[in-house]
Formats: sequence, structure tokens, C-alpha cells
Amino acid sequence: MKRVLQIVAVIIAIAVLGVTANHLMTPNASDHAATQTTKKVSTKKPVEKKPAPAQVNWRKPSESKPYPKWDQLKKPWIHVSVSQQRVFIKDGNKTVYTMYASTGVNNSTPRGTFHIQQERGKFFYNAESKEGAKDWVSFKDHGIYLFHTVPTDQYGNFNVKEANLLGRAAHSHGCVRLAVPDARWFYNNVTYGTKVVID
Repeated sequence: MKRVLQIVAVIIAIAVLGVTANHLMTPNASDHAATQTTKKVSTKKPVEKKPAPAQVNWRKPSESKPYPKWDQLKKPWIHVSVSQQRVFIKDGNKTVYTMYASTGVNNSTPRGTFHIQQERGKFFYNAESKEGAKDWVSFKDHGIYLFHTVPTDQYGNFNVKEANLLGRAAHSHGCVRLAVPDARWFYNNVTYGTKVVID
């Protein structure tokens, strides 16, 4: 009789273990929902970042159309947008040409209304900042704040790393940098006394 009771006890123990194991292996409704939620999260596509704006070719004009004929503009003036890093050649209310630009880092380009001054030149080099530029035109403080090309070294070689920021980031010492042909056109065409609005 004792032997029979031991066998019955073993059978009951095995049955209890079997039920417990089955319960542990089979998820209940909330476990199933959690599994499904996890599955949904794990199969979700990662958020794609928008690509950075295309790099500007600072060796070419900003637009594919010809530059405007300055002497044919009735009310020419220059608008510099710091937030957009653009220079707009205006004729009254109409924009006739848009140029990529790079203004002063840390808002160092002065804001307000100015006028093109008489000082201009083909090349300068500032030993203190170790930067130069070509085709410069002064708009404030007689040779301090200028429109000019992307920066160069003392020999006139362009600083490619700085030039590649044109149209994308403010990175000058306060001047307005332009693409090489844009600065040349500006130097050759924009006349003394032309209004310049920077905002």
C-alpha cells in the first residue's frame, strides 16, 4: 500500500509540473499583446534624415541664367539675407539674380541699410586673420566690411574648406563672401552709392 501511495504521489507531482511548465511556456493574452507590440516596434523603419543641401559650386555663377545688365536696371539695389545666406540683386521689388553667400559667423555682419563705398580692389590679404580674397567692394567703414570672393591664402589660392560652406553657413569675419564669378561681376558692375540692405 505504501508503494502504491508513493507511485500516486509521483504521478501527481509529474502532472503538476507538466501543467506549470505548460502555463509558463504558453503566453497569456497580455503577454501576447506585449509580444505583438514589441514586434511592431522592432519592425518599424528607422526615420530617414533629410539629406544636407547640395554643395554649392563656388567656382561657377550661382544661377545658370546670364547676369543682369546693371545699366539696364531702373532701381537697382542689393538685399543680403543673413538667414538664407543669399544676396539678391534687386530692381525695385523684383529679384533679378540670386547669389549664394556666406556672411559673418556669430552675427558679425552688420545689419541695416548701407551704400556701396568708393573703395574696391582686385585682391587683399589680412595677415592678422590669415585670409585674403579677390574682387572686393566695400559697403561699410571704408574697406572693413566688404563683398568679395570666398577666401584665399596670401598667394591667392582659394581655401576650399571655407569655400565649400558658401550658401550653407555663416563663416566669414563679417564680410559677405560670394562665388568667384559672382564676386567678379559684383566688382565690375555694382556702382558707387548703390543701396545695400542687410537683414
